[in-house]
Amino acid sequence: MKKQTIFSALALACLFWAGCGAMKSGDKNTASVDSGGRAKYVFLFIGDGMAMSQISAAEVFSTARSSKDINVTKLRFTRFPVSGLTTTFDAGTFITDSASAGTAIATGNKTLSGVINMDAGKTQKFKTIAEYARDAGKKIGIVSSVTLNHATPASFYAKVPSRGNYYDIACQMADSGFDYFAGGLVDQRTGKNKDKQDAVEIAKAAGYLYVDSNEGFNALKKGAGKVIAVTPHPQDSGAMKYEIDRKTDELSLADYTKKGIELLDNPNGFFLMVEGGKVDWACHANDAGAAIYDVLSLDAAIRAALDFAAAHSGETLIVVTGDHETGGLAIGFAGTQYATFFDKVALQKRSYVAFDSEVLIPYKEKTTANAAKLADLIPAIRNSFGIDFNELSDFQKEQIEFAFQRSMGNEQQRSFAEDQYLLYGGYEPLTVKLTQIMNQTAGIGWTSYAHTGVPVPTFASGVHQEFFSGYYDNTDIFRKLASAMGIKV
Repeated sequence: MKKQTIFSALALACLFWAGCGAMKSGDKNTASVDSGGRAKYVFLFIGDGMAMSQISAAEVFSTARSSKDINVTKLRFTRFPVSGLTTTFDAGTFITDSASAGTAIATGNKTLSGVINMDAGKTQKFKTIAEYARDAGKKIGIVSSVTLNHATPASFYAKVPSRGNYYDIACQMADSGFDYFAGGLVDQRTGKNKDKQDAVEIAKAAGYLYVDSNEGFNALKKGAGKVIAVTPHPQDSGAMKYEIDRKTDELSLADYTKKGIELLDNPNGFFLMVEGGKVDWACHANDAGAAIYDVLSLDAAIRAALDFAAAHSGETLIVVTGDHETGGLAIGFAGTQYATFFDKVALQKRSYVAFDSEVLIPYKEKTTANAAKLADLIPAIRNSFGIDFNELSDFQKEQIEFAFQRSMGNEQQRSFAEDQYLLYGGYEPLTVKLTQIMNQTAGIGWTSYAHTGVPVPTFASGVHQEFFSGYYDNTDIFRKLASAMGIKV
């Protein structure tokens, strides 16, 4: 009898847990929103390439640059009342790219890397959460620090079999009818071969106002109509500048976010997606300093949403997530063991891109390989990365010299053709070696120049913030957003 009782209890327990396991991660969070109202204003912030390591690095840095205390200065969004953990794999691989991750977040569907809002067979097209919100009467804004037809922003309005179809994506900006696009430039606006009708002109013909100056941007007022506002100071590939390189009089991600709020605010509400896209680009190049400053830039943009939410209590939802992690960033390096020196990151004054364009490339253009000397660049290296050669080990000096010779095109004693990617990731050898050594002295390590498969955190504040608690897939974010807005999908 006793055994039967124990067996029955175990059976009931198994049934209970089986039922819990059978419940999709979003099921408990898609209950009727009538009990708590609907989210009228929705902000979705995406840190491209941002997982917990990038966030933690920014928090540790924020403390280290002002205090020697072992503490963490939390970012605005890590103080949100609700947090969850989100898986990122796609239909073909455990390590996703931004196109398939963006598709998952925007539409709730898995697809292959490189594909935007189409199924793995590249025949079926998916409707995005931004399009659902538009059809529900909300105004829509898309902001990104990278080009506006790059993978993540495109995932909210375009449908293409390849993320590389930049021209096709650009043309779909106007077709979307969205109200506000802002940030980086429009890439390949006349096609890859520059032989097609200008996509920006197509947008203008569809009623969009195109703004590419500070004066034009500042003049934008509520009621301006549909707007495409791009940075007057583009950097690599038409993106906004890295935050570490941005001058104080140049527009920031926060500026574009604030203007979006101003232009989109209306009685029916809005949906605004803001991407910190260059967190990813910096991590690809193993440039922790540039990545950290861009995480802080995203956090500053989130402040604008929080200020708006404070004036619209009970109507606003703010969600912050990443699409994947990039670089395998770790707080910890074998050479420093248990020690970190994040205050050294504050000595960096240029991103890897700025160092290339302002220091290394001009030097290569005026100096032959045979005449090149690393000593010529040591002052600029110290100014850019805070690296004091007198404090480096002989091994580190040797690594930098080797990388310098590779950047100058000089032959080495051994061929490293097969190891070139492992050593430098396809970037300028000298530049990436300098970022790596600067990172290592700070106690920061890397495993990759590409994406990794770790889950990313998701944070939420506001109306139906509770939907975003738990451990769930990136496709669930779409359903949670729709449910919070009361949209049937």
